[in-house]
This record gives sequence, structure tokens and C-alpha cells, in this order.
Amino acid sequence: MTDLAQDFDPEISEDFDSPHIEYARLRRECPVAHTNGLGGFWALTRYEDVKRAASDSSMFITSVQNVVPKVAYTGRRPPLHLDPPEHTPYRKALNPLLSVERSEMFADRARELTRHLLDPMVAKGGGDICVELSSYLPVHVFGEWMRIPEDWLDTLHDAGRAFILAVHSNTPETMKETSLRLYDMARALIALRHEQPQDPAIDPTSALLEARHEGQPLPDELLVGTVRQVLVVGMVAPMVMIGNICVHLSRDKALQQQLRADPSLIPAAIEEFLRLYTPYRGFARTAVCPVEMGGRTIPPDEAIALIYASANRDEEVFPEPDKFILDRPNIAQHLAFGRGPHNCPGVHLGRMQLRVALEEILAATTEFELNGPVTVSRWPEVGALSVPLRFS
Repeated sequence: MTDLAQDFDPEISEDFDSPHIEYARLRRECPVAHTNGLGGFWALTRYEDVKRAASDSSMFITSVQNVVPKVAYTGRRPPLHLDPPEHTPYRKALNPLLSVERSEMFADRARELTRHLLDPMVAKGGGDICVELSSYLPVHVFGEWMRIPEDWLDTLHDAGRAFILAVHSNTPETMKETSLRLYDMARALIALRHEQPQDPAIDPTSALLEARHEGQPLPDELLVGTVRQVLVVGMVAPMVMIGNICVHLSRDKALQQQLRADPSLIPAAIEEFLRLYTPYRGFARTAVCPVEMGGRTIPPDEAIALIYASANRDEEVFPEPDKFILDRPNIAQHLAFGRGPHNCPGVHLGRMQLRVALEEILAATTEFELNGPVTVSRWPEVGALSVPLRFS
């Protein structure tokens, strides 16, 4: 790692707002920043730099390091851990199962689950929206999508949450231990599909087993890694985003009432919330040769974090970037789901969950507000992990 001064500290204690204040400073003063924290890495904070690195997979690769802090202690997990064209067969197998139409097929089940999780919270006048609702909803929705046996879902929730918390606390041994539990689930699911084949047009694991690259099945080790990746990849962002949205609406009661009175505004509001509170800052690339960005030279083979949370508040692209603006004219430019060959394949499933959750939270309450301190995540996510609310 290059011996450079530290431009920022990724391990400093944070609150809900402080990361965005720091990233605004970096965009002004040091848009291509370097830190020795979390193993050392570069951080891109401006929109155009992040978009460039995310889009150019020939210059900026994921196969050396794909996340900060580095957490892949237990093998390669396609498609994220591979570069094109190696990653393409895995995406080709999964993408049809994540279309808008396919994702919306799970909306009724997501609504049923959300109401079930909300009922006890409403009865007691509130609760922690992340711990009691949004940590469960994506696990069950993803479980339905993955067609996981229902009696596995509690284990998946506990194992996935333990892994996420281990990443946030940056404890490598615990990361490895909890990741191995998820690998065990992946192997068990693949074994179950071998014993009880399902239609690859509706079952992701079967689609991966049926996939071929140059006429050959996908390698067993990488197939396990893919299922392991899929098991947890959709759990974190919806949990954090639902918490982030509830924090914002607790602070902006007028917007809360506006959306409650007119639910047709919710899809547009979701897009602005995604821009304003993008939960990702740790997805990483490495350059294959020295690259000039922001007046600095980034050497090859050094981790580069794509700070999507900062890019989506870049003043040069989004005027009044810290302000919620419904129907922002250029909202389609936001990078909340990434860009390029590694853009989020679960974009439609994620949007659906956020829409349904917000519709149901607003419908079940006449007003809600914060009822205690918000606990926030650490790298690689940014946002809320615990949001205690009081319901009216």
C-alpha cells in the first residue's frame, strides 16, 4: 500500500448525519482521498469519478478486492467477485428471475409479511423498525424468491445478521466463522436441488445448476460461492433503507403526512430516498494500471472504494443535494444501484420491498416519531441499524 498521509478516518465514530458532512468536505477538498484505515484504500467521492470506476470494468476490476473492508476469507463468490466475461454466465442465469414482472409477483407476500411484523408494533405503540421489521422482511422475501424451505428462514436471518454485524465490527475471525455458516446453507440448498430438481425458470439455484459456460456446467466451488452470495446480498440494503426512511420522515412530519395522504407519491419518494440515503460506500475496485483521478495518481492493485453515498449528494449533479426534493428532475441519474456490469441485479425486488414497507407503515399509523437514539452501521454500509419509533 502506498505510504500516504491519511485524508480521512473510516473508523471514526459516526452518527446518522456525520458521514454525509465528511463526504461533502472530501468532495470540496480532497475528492480522491486516501486512508490507512480498514487496511488502507482510496475513496472516490465525486459522482463522475464513481460512475467512471463502476462503469469501466476493463480498467477497474473486482477480482482483487470487491469490498472495504476485505471480507472474502472463505472463497470467491460470483458474480461480484469475478470480472467480465467470467462473471457473465452467473448474471445471465439470475437476471431473468429478477425482472420487474418477476419481482412484483412477490409484492403480495411482502405486504402480508409487513403487516404481520407491524401488528405487534402497532399494538404496543411502536418499536424498533429495523430490529423488528426490516431485518426480517428482506430475509423472508428473498427466501421466497430463492424458494428456501420455510423452516430454514430463521436460521438464515440469524446467520446473515451475525455476518453483517461481524463485518461492521471489523472482526475477521468472526466474519470467517459466520460466513462459513452461510456456506453450509448454500451447500445444503444445492444438495436439496440435486435431490429435488425444480424448474430453472422460477428457482434461482436450479437456474445456476442448469447454466452452461462454453458448454460446461459452472464449477462446483464457484456455484456454491454464488448461492452463498445470493443468500445474504439482498438482506442488508432494504433493512438499512427502511430505517433511513423512517428517520427522515420522523424529522419531516409534513412529508410524512403528504405521503400518507397520497400514497401514489411513494414510488417517486423512494427514488429520492435512495439518492439521499444510499446505503453503500464500501464496494471496491482495483485499477489494472496507474490511473489519474482528481489530480492524484492511484497505483495499480490498491483498493478503491466507490462512495455511492457521496456521489449521490454531489452538488455538481444534484442541486441542493442534502434536501429531499420530490420529483427531482434528474433523479434517474442516481447511482444507488450502481452502474456497469456489477450494477445491482435485485433493483426491482429492492424497490418493491421499500415501496410496500413504506405504504404499510404509513397506513398502519397516523404519525410516528423517533423514540430514542438511532444506532448506525459502520463500513461498508452507511445508515441506520436500529431506529426506535413511537407510533400514533
